[in-house]
Amino acid sequence: MKPLLIEIGFEEAPAAPLIRELGEIPVKYKNALEAFGFDSPFSFDFTPRRMAFFHQAFPSEQAGRVEIVYGPPIESAIAGGKPTAAALGFAKKCGVAFEELGRSTQKGREVLSYEKRAAPKPLSEVLGDLLTRFLTTLNLGRTMRWGSSSYEFARPVRWLLVLRGETAIDCELFGVRSGDFTFAHRSFSFEPQKAESAENYEAFLLKRGVVLSAKKRREIILTQFKRIENENNIRVEIDEALLDEVTAITEYPNALLGRFDRHFLELPKEAIITSMKTNQRYFAVFENGELSNRFVVVANALTDDFSAVIEGNEKVLRPRLSDALFFWRNDLKNGLIDEPLKGISYAQNLGSIYDKQERERTIVKRLQPFFGVKDEFADRAAALSKRDLATQMVYEFTELQGVMGMRYAQKLGENEAVALAIYEQYLPLGEESAPPSSQTGALLAIAVKIDSLMALFSIGSIPTGSKDPLGLRRAAASIVRIAVDRGWSLPIGALIKTLSDLYKPFDYAALEGFIKERLYSVLGGAQSVIRAVIAAGEGDALEIAKKVRALEAIAKDENFKENLSLFKRVANILKDQDASGAIDPALFEANEERELFEAARRVKASDYLGLLTELFALKKPLDRFFDAVMVNTDNPSVRANRLALLGSVYRRFLTIADIKEISF
Repeated sequence: MKPLLIEIGFEEAPAAPLIRELGEIPVKYKNALEAFGFDSPFSFDFTPRRMAFFHQAFPSEQAGRVEIVYGPPIESAIAGGKPTAAALGFAKKCGVAFEELGRSTQKGREVLSYEKRAAPKPLSEVLGDLLTRFLTTLNLGRTMRWGSSSYEFARPVRWLLVLRGETAIDCELFGVRSGDFTFAHRSFSFEPQKAESAENYEAFLLKRGVVLSAKKRREIILTQFKRIENENNIRVEIDEALLDEVTAITEYPNALLGRFDRHFLELPKEAIITSMKTNQRYFAVFENGELSNRFVVVANALTDDFSAVIEGNEKVLRPRLSDALFFWRNDLKNGLIDEPLKGISYAQNLGSIYDKQERERTIVKRLQPFFGVKDEFADRAAALSKRDLATQMVYEFTELQGVMGMRYAQKLGENEAVALAIYEQYLPLGEESAPPSSQTGALLAIAVKIDSLMALFSIGSIPTGSKDPLGLRRAAASIVRIAVDRGWSLPIGALIKTLSDLYKPFDYAALEGFIKERLYSVLGGAQSVIRAVIAAGEGDALEIAKKVRALEAIAKDENFKENLSLFKRVANILKDQDASGAIDPALFEANEERELFEAARRVKASDYLGLLTELFALKKPLDRFFDAVMVNTDNPSVRANRLALLGSVYRRFLTIADIKEISF
């Protein structure tokens, strides 16, 4: 057992797919090891040009392996107690007599099988195949071929370093022979660097300008950011996704402070930040709470004088911001106009973006009486909501839709409530995103999302399985989140009916069920509690949320499970029974019946938590009732009266939830 180092070197990998695949790389490498009979802990690190795996102790050869070879099904392998030609052929293929074959179950069927014991092979004989298997399982985006080879990978493989201790292991990967050398940072040298040993590999690279650990590169960048902030009394905005990217594309990061001309600050800050991030991977800088005309670039360079690097980045940024400023001024000159939207298609058979905007405008008008609100700005916000999609700025930076609509509206003198709603129509942007903060924004956001749902359902564009390219599940969940956040009653079926004339007929019940399904993700908590509330017939999303919260609150009581089991007993007794009759106190034969009757009559709370508290307080009279009386007595009148008494209690529960659906 000796240390083993494997370094796969390639041309710079694409950052985005590499970052997405990072969590899978160690898993897929481990799978490849196991497939070839190796089991050894390892560490994984990477730079833009290499993946490195280090084992503290690795064997010189495979472990002995047993490979099971499966043959034909028994019904076709044996006939009349004798092997068929298929069975004999399988035995010959395995190199054994028929009698040496075994039997196994494969996909639910009994088949012939043979346990083939593979002799261990030296590491050098199998490592190339192992690494080939590993690389071909990686998903690093679009693959390519290079030179005259037939191999495919995200980028051309250029070198392969394999050291076991201080000894190089000879193997081949994608036509590249392994060696005892690696490559340094390009600013250090373009020549191969002879590695010393597996154990001092990381230190060896560091001396040559390569920080192998992505975690350490990230820490270096953040430390440099802090130094720049302290020296210049500024704040560097940490964009986590951008930080991940620059960590992935640098081998020796150096954070540098640059500047751009102050007149570019005429642009909205979002346009400047997006242009710097998208085009140049720069971090925005704030000074006294305002966006500054400075930026931070993380360079991948080794030099004693970074002035030329800073100057070059400043020079590259200037035309980018000049373009953005031209778009901004030109868009303002043209104003927010409708006409271009008529030429932008929304979806087949659903018209243009302009048509969608007009449907949303109608929906906003109908939502106000539906939710019991009146909003003087909602119609104007809906009328302007999609117009920024026709601007040059949003055409260049699509991620700024809504944001630029707000900024243009503000600059053109629209009311602040209108401008804010144009931005908030897309909220919430995800599970961690807040819903709209304003009433106008909430109305418009619901209109946008319910139109998308009803329009696309009307043409059969319904998500199937896990696929949801149009984000309809997110839209449905957002409608529920916004309504609950605003405290708006949301009877889902009634909402769909209110808007149904705007679309061609479709399965409205399917859409109602689709939206209700989102309650499980929006409300979280115990799924059975949500199911119990819905099973009781509640169709208002706001009331469902209130009832779920009340049940979750009372479920924290230490006696809840005991109480729950008692009332589930009540539900089971009433199953398939008619308990809807009137209660006649004259038919009570035991004091415990009268006690339960009087206790149930005292349940008067109007809020859900109070009602549940009072109902669960019926446990004691219920226990005494069950101890003293037999519900299914021979006297039909008394039996019906007792069922009616229990039914009256359980129906009060059903105003909140079907309690038998709850499981903890």
